[in-house]
Amino acid sequence: MPTTLSVRFDDEAKLEALDKLAQSMDRSRNWIVNRAIDRYIAEQSWQIGQIMEGIAQADRGEFASDEEVRAAFARFGAKAATPE
Repeated sequence: MPTTLSVRFDDEAKLEALDKLAQSMDRSRNWIVNRAIDRYIAEQSWQIGQIMEGIAQADRGEFASDEEVRAAFARFGAKAATPE
């Protein structure tokens, strides 16, 4: 069931850009905003899921060893900092 949401733009240029994009795509503002929100929700849900999984792994004590960290840095041509 469709629901209405009002949005206040903090910059008139955003609304103008949205309208220009909608016109160039032959789509409505509503269509573009819904796709943008779908994408934002998917990306943020994935990121939060990854963070939560990392926290759970840390809580279980699943950490990379010092050697694994050095090897990962070495793959990118960097030297891992050593604790003082």
